[in-house]
Amino acid sequence: MSRKLRMGMVGGGAGSFIGDVHRKAAAIDGMIELVCGAFSSTAEKSIASGLALHLDKSRCYGTFEDMIKTEATLPENERMDFVAIVTPNHMHFPPAKMALEHGFHVVCDKPVTLTLEEAEALQDVVEKSGKLFALTHNYTGNSMVKQAKAMVAKGELGTIRKIQAQYLQGWLSTSLEKTEQKQAAWRVDPKRSGIGGALGDIGTHAENLIEFITGLKIEEIAADLGRFGEGRILDDDGNMLIRMENGAKGTISISQIALGEENNLGIKVYGTKGSLEWHQENPNELITRWLEETKKVYTPNGNGLHDEALEVSRIPAGHPEGYLEAFATIYKNFATHLNSVNEGKSIEKPDYPTIDDGIRGMKFIYAAVESDKNNAAWKKI
Repeated sequence: MSRKLRMGMVGGGAGSFIGDVHRKAAAIDGMIELVCGAFSSTAEKSIASGLALHLDKSRCYGTFEDMIKTEATLPENERMDFVAIVTPNHMHFPPAKMALEHGFHVVCDKPVTLTLEEAEALQDVVEKSGKLFALTHNYTGNSMVKQAKAMVAKGELGTIRKIQAQYLQGWLSTSLEKTEQKQAAWRVDPKRSGIGGALGDIGTHAENLIEFITGLKIEEIAADLGRFGEGRILDDDGNMLIRMENGAKGTISISQIALGEENNLGIKVYGTKGSLEWHQENPNELITRWLEETKKVYTPNGNGLHDEALEVSRIPAGHPEGYLEAFATIYKNFATHLNSVNEGKSIEKPDYPTIDDGIRGMKFIYAAVESDKNNAAWKKI
């Protein structure tokens, strides 16, 4: 790597949770620096946020349109290399499309867009532009998740027969959106969140984790969604049956009204030779159980790991690695790919979620909503 990659950001200003996470994650491996941004829908707030991040005032923009147009006119050794989009869902598509069309690569939060129609249109833009597009399904960057995927891919669990996944939170157990809590307000608003509430916010993480680890696609879904918060239009709870493309069956349980839960994402995968279990709140342990062997527990940089897990384990065994490190892996792998592109080299299989994962997530949301409308009838994805 001859230099740090230059990142611009859309969204993520004062009061944003995920914007700060993106900035920290992008900085962990020393491959990326933030050089500019349009951090708010209000120009004054955007510039103030940029100055608070110690950016030059000339690189603090009032709108994303102004940022993209102006950056495109700067010399190649000054302009941003890519844009990170960390806004509510309804503001993913416009800046992503514009950035790609002006020659910039994109990293985008999930779900990829507000609607499936937008997602499919964006897929066309990505393909026509030839630029890189990364989607921050950050949990796939965890070293123990990489180990789980490698074990399944190498056939160590045998044929996959059953999957159980859950993502349970309790932070919307009360009507938080009726206060001045910005993070709650946009997530329960279909104009900003889309047709899925908890489905889009956390359900797509469970869906993506299942397909990432197993290498199998969810083929059909039967969804029973709940809207427990007073006056809520979008789902804040749900239970789903799933059928995988190889005939395996499973369940997904999601909730943001599961009182007392914090960020309880977990998955169990059962095969004919063994099974595995991983929980985001205890991310440094991958538990495996076997037909004719004793239970084994894998840890980051510990014994018995496959190369896929060792490559993303940053520190010696026994030192905890978690949310930020997993998030950073997405940025690191994206940056590695982008550096290769800049050097005229190619990478056979880029190791980060792409626009294709975004399409899968949107189809999952739409299928679940349609199933729920029809009394949990089976719906193909």
